[in-house]
Parts: sequence; structure tokens; C-alpha cells
Amino acid sequence: MDLRRFPKEIKIGNKIIGMGHPAYIIAEIGANFDADINKAKELIKAAKDCGADCAKFQTFKSEKIVSDKGFSLMDLKGVHGTWGKTVGQVFKEVEFPHEWHQELMEYCTLIGIDFSTAPYDFEAVDLCDRLDLPFIKIGSGEITWLEMIKYIASKNKPVFLATGDANLSEIDEAIRAFESTGNKNLVLMQCITNYPSKIESANINVIKAYQSAFDVLTGYSDHSPGPVVALGSVALGAVVIEKHFTLNKADNGPDHPHSMDVNEFKVMVNYIRELELALGTSRKFVVDEENETVIVQRRGLYARRAIKKGETILSEDIDILRPALGILPKFKSVLIGKISKTNIEKGHPLFWDNF
Repeated sequence: MDLRRFPKEIKIGNKIIGMGHPAYIIAEIGANFDADINKAKELIKAAKDCGADCAKFQTFKSEKIVSDKGFSLMDLKGVHGTWGKTVGQVFKEVEFPHEWHQELMEYCTLIGIDFSTAPYDFEAVDLCDRLDLPFIKIGSGEITWLEMIKYIASKNKPVFLATGDANLSEIDEAIRAFESTGNKNLVLMQCITNYPSKIESANINVIKAYQSAFDVLTGYSDHSPGPVVALGSVALGAVVIEKHFTLNKADNGPDHPHSMDVNEFKVMVNYIRELELALGTSRKFVVDEENETVIVQRRGLYARRAIKKGETILSEDIDILRPALGILPKFKSVLIGKISKTNIEKGHPLFWDNF
């Protein structure tokens, strides 16, 4: 009987995620399609060409996610305060229409990339279920909305749960809510919810804390500049990486400035795949390319002088030199005092057959 809380492998579409498998890389398109379905397709195609495994969106209706009245009571210091419009206006402009989902999912299938989204209301969750998405993403802002977490988990699909601006107690509570539905297919995503987030705030080591505390698959939903956080996360065992993706950082819209462009994303994917090759296995052994250097770089025992048959070997008769063609240095003390059975040329490696 498997008593582990969560599986160590999860099937996402036609891929398996887990340790020993390639990291699953999500191009977070978010609002960067700029209310244009053709641009959404262009972004999907570019994500595919960059090596992403998934093109992901966010599904919400502005009136179901933000309160303009509530935001008007705040003195906003972060990115929300830089838009020059009300938060409600911005969210309304970047809604991802429900009627586009089917067409874009079919386009993803056609070109060979997964399609998914993060739903932010119950109707959007039901849409994800009807579309039979390979996974559902829960954004960081929902982590204390336990009713929503349970509703999403009840669809019995793999879930990627982002944990930005949350403490360990809140994360534990969210996980318990998730587990209460019987769904075990969870990936816990470290995240810093700022746009962009600072490298020095990344706390990639939190991934190890999640692995230890919850024995769960981990990932990183990253808003920091460049590939460093993604690479560090993969090195620590993250099996999912999510990064915002745009065609042009200078485009108008809330997500473009902190997104990776096509070249940056492609470089990141290539680095991740190269890193995975470098990580290899935890088994330590002599690899094929070391078959010669294991001899060339090591030392063996050599005759410092010409040794005649019948002579007793003294310490000063032995040199320790490269390459390691004969007896290894650790056996020098064993040879001292032995009688040579053969004539041995000066500078010749010593073999057991000589004694």
C-alpha cells in the first residue's frame, strides 16, 4: 500500500512530470494577446517554437474578480497603481473570452502544444472541466479562497497551486482543503507575487522546504527577470516552470513589460534542457568519456632503476607516476620486500606478474 500523500509522477497531456523527467515549461500568455484572437494564436505558435510545453491563459470576468470600490480605498504603490486606469477597467480590457477557448485549444492541439488556463470564478472552472484541460492552475491570489480550491480539486484534474504572498500555515490549509476532495495530483509552485519580482526575493530554497514539509512535486511560477530563478529551481527539483511570455515587451498592456520575449524564452528553455542533461544521475561512476583519463590522470608504480630477477624491492626502487598502467600506489607498501621474478627495465610500470 502506497502511503505517500502525493504521487511522484503525474500525467499532463501526453507527458509525465516528476523527478527524472524533463521539466514542464509553461508560457504564461496571460493578458498579452491584447484582445486579439489572432495574436493569441501567434503567441501560441511562438511559444511552441520556443520549446514550451504549454500555452496558458487566465480566465475571468472583471466583475467577478475585482472591486473597483475596494481598490479606490487603497493608495496603490505597486504595479496596479501605475496603469493610469482603474483596476476594473484594466481587467475588463484583458478578459479572455469564454467563446475563444475551444478554438484556441484546437489550435494548440493542431500544432502540438498543450492549452490551459487559470480560472478565477466557478463558471470558468466549469469551462476548464468541459474542455478537459490537462491541468488547472490556481493563481496565488486564490490561496485563501478554500471553497474555490476545493471546487477546482473536485474536478479531479492535476492542479498547479501557486503560493505567492502566502505563509506556510496558509499553504498547509490550502493543501488540506485540496486533499479533502480526494484529488492527489498536486504541484506546489513557489512564487513571488510582484511584477517583476526581485532576484533577491526569489527564495528558490523554499522548493526544498515544500518537498520536505509536504512530500509533493514542486515548481516555480516566476516573475523575475532572466532565466536564473528558473534554472535554480530545476536544479533543486522543480518539475514545472512558468514564465510570462510576450512577442514584444513594448506592447501596451499590463503583462508585457515583465514578460520574456521570444528570444529570452527560447534561451531559457535551451538552458533548462542543457541543465537537465548536466544534472544527470545521483549515481557516481566512471562515464564513457573518462575511460582513458581514468588511466592518464592517475598514477601507478614504476621502476626507478633497472631491477634484476631475484632482487628485493626497496622503497627507493619505486616511482609513483602517471599513467596508471600497473600496480596502484596504495599497494606500494605491499611490494616492499618482495623478490622480483623477472628483469624490469628502468622506467617500466610494475605489474603483479613481476613478483
